[in-house]
Amino acid sequence: MNEDGTQHRVVIVGSGFGGLFAAKALRTAPVRVTLIDRTNHHLFQPLLYQVATGILSSGQIAPATRDVLRYHRSLRVVLAEVDSIDPVGRTVSTTEIGGATATFPYDSLIVAGGAVISYFGHDEFRAAASGMKSLDDAMYLRGQIFGSFERAESEDDERRRASLMTFVVIGGGPTGVEMAGQLRELSRRALQRNYRRIDPAASRVVLVEGGSRLVPTMGDRLSRLTARDLGRMGVEVHLGAMVTGVDDGGVDLTRSDGMRQRIESATKVWAAGTRACPLGEHLAATTGAALDRSGRVQVEPDCSVRGYPEIFVVGDLMSLGDLPAVAEVAMQSGAHAARTIRRRLRGDTAVVPLHYRDLGTLAVISRFRAVAKVGPLRVGGLVGWLIWLVVHVTFLTGFKNRFAALARWTISFVGRGRYERALTGRWVVDTGPPPGT
Repeated sequence: MNEDGTQHRVVIVGSGFGGLFAAKALRTAPVRVTLIDRTNHHLFQPLLYQVATGILSSGQIAPATRDVLRYHRSLRVVLAEVDSIDPVGRTVSTTEIGGATATFPYDSLIVAGGAVISYFGHDEFRAAASGMKSLDDAMYLRGQIFGSFERAESEDDERRRASLMTFVVIGGGPTGVEMAGQLRELSRRALQRNYRRIDPAASRVVLVEGGSRLVPTMGDRLSRLTARDLGRMGVEVHLGAMVTGVDDGGVDLTRSDGMRQRIESATKVWAAGTRACPLGEHLAATTGAALDRSGRVQVEPDCSVRGYPEIFVVGDLMSLGDLPAVAEVAMQSGAHAARTIRRRLRGDTAVVPLHYRDLGTLAVISRFRAVAKVGPLRVGGLVGWLIWLVVHVTFLTGFKNRFAALARWTISFVGRGRYERALTGRWVVDTGPPPGT
């Protein structure tokens, strides 16, 4: 309770992993919670590539936030865009659906705004290469991928047909590796005998990485294992290749030895990097907090902003030591901020730093093959895939989503089915530019 007898007000910005885990940790606390987000769903980002390649539906990885938190009686969900944060007046100003503005006062604020795609200073690439950060991105790519096969089936020009059946994935981290592997699985297995004029298995999948290794955070052994398995599947892996141009027709590469190469491709996937959302810059300007190179807000050990202990920044928007911008950090930092609020309400003002427990890094290469780094353990193949399966089933939100995802994985990995292949609305006529352009 506040001194005036009103209940403590907590505003959470963002319904990703950080915001959701903070809200769940406050369920039984004596607080009033307002969760603000510009989308109405919680997105399980690690599985976006499976929506893009037709394995899962959007609802299986993006349940409605209101439904996920339906038993949190003291929590209100607001669909709105955050315009500004006033740390002195302790208010959050928003623009809601229809253009109406609203202001929400807070006693504690948890900012979990997340990250956006980074094109490393080449925002012009956005018009021809979609990222993998939102549901719109995944749905757009699904239209691009399956639409390319449909157009290739009716294309008479061999050069144009080859371009339509060439898929370039830029970025050799877990997202890029998983996307490239599933594109090859799709063309090699799931689309067999679906077409009469083209052979989907003849598709070209190219994975481009500017560094010398794939999934470099997993170590040399798993990097080599990943490259080997992708190569055996037929994925072309280009290491030490910098992307110097992206347009509707393809991708321009410059290799470390200075050689240049042009790859004609109708579908390009940008999985090369992210940066903090613009809300981080605003928060830094209003609080005086420092930003790191990726635009993330530097916070105190307990995830609070220096000079403003009532403001917490968590997840991909938070810069704390060398913690990476991954889902596990968002979950744990969001829950930690909520626990700190609960302790303060009990009169405990001690500063308790976040102790991050590294749950590992995973990347699926193909069906029944994955690489996993969990603590000192480095495994690949079927064992890695089983670890991936357990982790993703555990963290999928809601029993319904877990059951549905398991059913689809059984169909896709044991069989060949890809049910989510419908081209609807504008996809039929023209896939148009990637979202956000």
